[in-house]
Amino acid sequence: MAHILSKSKYIRGLQCVRALYFDVYCPKAARYSAETLAKFRGGRDFERRYKGLFADGIDISRQLGSRMERYPSLTMQLLLSDGDVTLFEAGFLHDGVLILADVVRKSADGSLIINEVKNSTAVSDTFRRDVALQHYVVSHAIADSGLMLNEFSVVYNDGNDGFLTLDLMDESRAEHPTIAANIERFKDVLQDFEPQVEPGDQCTSPYECPYRHLCQRKNR
Repeated sequence: MAHILSKSKYIRGLQCVRALYFDVYCPKAARYSAETLAKFRGGRDFERRYKGLFADGIDISRQLGSRMERYPSLTMQLLLSDGDVTLFEAGFLHDGVLILADVVRKSADGSLIINEVKNSTAVSDTFRRDVALQHYVVSHAIADSGLMLNEFSVVYNDGNDGFLTLDLMDESRAEHPTIAANIERFKDVLQDFEPQVEPGDQCTSPYECPYRHLCQRKNR
């Protein structure tokens, strides 16, 4: 099954379905401020430092690059191998949604600990929705594999560039019905004409929309 949504597109759709439409059909039109780009770099650096704690980690993105369709099969192949394994950018696909998990640790007994890494000193509602979507996809993707989710956490900044961990598995499980409904709604949006959404608070919250200039131009 080809993927239609990713975790970033899902989060974009929660903010604004018009932004989601642009994200899929004209992503090159996105404009990011220097401040936003600096935050992206900071996030990548923080994530890289956390991954550095796992010297034996296998980075699937280094092996497959942009061949996204191959991520889920290679991920499952590695997770079903004997012994302990740690994966970076592990791919899971369900219901047309492909997610890449930052860090996945599998023990020899088949139990999984999954970490989403965020360079922030607080766990925002957006982070919780991000993790909940990942939990939804992963739990369905491994349902008949013999693998078991033991922990699904967000790793965030303790304020001194150290790491704090918050397990969100129970609350993520409770969000499954809402997530399934949102996925179907977003699929409908992407199969139709460009949705019309008036500018409002969603243009800047929770993030500055990179397609704001398109709406301003079209709504003149």
